[in-house]
Amino acid sequence: MLKLILRITHDQRGTSAVEYGLILALIFLAIAGAVSALADESTEQWDGLNTKVTDASKNNFKE
Repeated sequence: MLKLILRITHDQRGTSAVEYGLILALIFLAIAGAVSALADESTEQWDGLNTKVTDASKNNFKE
């Protein structure tokens, strides 16, 4: 049993695949965070534009 545990802990096969997977996960999280921040900013700008257009149309179409 001890030989099996030692063999598993010293086995280096597959480590680079795990490392690449972790790097890809970190890159994905960074991209997801950036897209989320960009979406929030874009939503704020579109809401502001909508308010301005609505206010302008109300002022121009008074009876």
